[in-house]
Amino acid sequence: MSRRRRLRDATLWLVVLAVTTAILIPFRAELDKAHITLVLLLVVLGAGAQGGRALGVGIGAASFLVFDWFFLQPLHTFVIANPLDWLVLFAFLATSIVAAQLLHREQESARIAGARADEVDRLATLGAEALAAARAEDALAAVASMIRESTDAESCSVYIAGEQGLRLGAASPASVAASGVMPAPPLVEWVAKEGAPAAQTSGGTTRLGRPGLRVREIARKSDSDVHAILMPLTVRQQTVGVLRLEGGGIAHLDDSQWRFLDALAYYAALGTERVRLAAELANVEALREADRLKDALLASVSHDLRTPLTTIKALAHELGALGDERSQVIEEQADRLNRLVAGLLDLSRLNAGAMPLHVELNAVDDLLSAALQDTEPRLAGRTLVTDLPSDGALLVGRFDLSLAIRVLVNLIENAIKYSSPGTTIRLAVRREESKLLVSVSDQGSGVPAGEEERIFTPFYRPSSERPDAGSAGLGLAIARRMAEWQGGAVTYARTSEGSIFTLTLPAADLKEL
Repeated sequence: MSRRRRLRDATLWLVVLAVTTAILIPFRAELDKAHITLVLLLVVLGAGAQGGRALGVGIGAASFLVFDWFFLQPLHTFVIANPLDWLVLFAFLATSIVAAQLLHREQESARIAGARADEVDRLATLGAEALAAARAEDALAAVASMIRESTDAESCSVYIAGEQGLRLGAASPASVAASGVMPAPPLVEWVAKEGAPAAQTSGGTTRLGRPGLRVREIARKSDSDVHAILMPLTVRQQTVGVLRLEGGGIAHLDDSQWRFLDALAYYAALGTERVRLAAELANVEALREADRLKDALLASVSHDLRTPLTTIKALAHELGALGDERSQVIEEQADRLNRLVAGLLDLSRLNAGAMPLHVELNAVDDLLSAALQDTEPRLAGRTLVTDLPSDGALLVGRFDLSLAIRVLVNLIENAIKYSSPGTTIRLAVRREESKLLVSVSDQGSGVPAGEEERIFTPFYRPSSERPDAGSAGLGLAIARRMAEWQGGAVTYARTSEGSIFTLTLPAADLKEL
């Protein structure tokens, strides 16, 4: 069709040139050479405007011959009698060629501007569709469809990289999505892992690129029969997916189409990231809801267990009064279970933000004496040493005394549990600027490397601990949250002898008493 159109345009303008010449011939005696030149230039410009540069130059050459044959002496020959007429002829030819070239440039600039405007319009449409899509998957599908249509590819697939590997996130046409149940092809996995492009030919050969290389370079250096291209999708220098285009049309993309493909690929990368973040958000919401239900269940069960525990302990006391020695074991286990229930209730209140708080000015001596009195009966052969300020200064803080005592008791009990009889547990107090620091150090085995923060999560227990060790893993979690509830903190550090836990509380001055 293009060849026919060029032939038709050439025939048309040759006829126009012939008609124009026939009109000028009767008046050539009265016309100046400049008049003839201008009229013939109009024909050349018209041919160039309609048929392009090649036709404009061709009609210019034909006009050159017509000018010489019909309008320069001697007529009807290509002989030039006046040497100055050569200047006229070559000036005419040069002007025709330059005019055709300039017209071609302007037409090309207009074509490129139109293509850019079309690209911007399509990008704007795609952006609007992506923003208006209610689901991230729908937005990514719109991007895949736009990429396939813009490149004349047979199919477009977008793979999403996640913790579970690669999965098909979107495909165009939709029938290709059925392959999403299958594992990603090995070449797709390679592109995602290396962050580099790749190309395949219909002959089965594969060309691999390097990170940072554009996929167009791979496609052009491969065989001309490129069947598929694969490019990594990156966001913030992180590969989030892979774009795969398949079809013979991609082998003939021009520079403007490659640039447009690069822009669309970035849209695909953003869409892939949105799908991934939406999935993560859904998981977070599910975990948050599960955690809320867990807290509600713990609070309900813990509250309901208190009444039967009180009854069991009362019955055990009556059995003890009757001389049954088993009553002591029953009471001890009931107390153990009661502490567990109390811990669960405290944890649920802290999670719900419903723990009563009474922050007042308190002396650290009161905190230490109450904690020592509570834990002394359970030392079981361990020595508890207290280090107070050497200057005998009275340290004062602004905290909830009841909660602070429970935090410190939990830290001391943790030190007792994980240190051997005959070792020393050291309790030290000091002030640093606006903070009170109460540290509990032991000579135990310490916390395994990498689990320094996990010990403060509820129900955490070291893998080395026996299942019947008598701990539910709540003590440190409750201690940290109670400390934070009143503006403090609980931290862990490893020492050469064992572990040290530090309770931080807001300090106050004596003049505030």
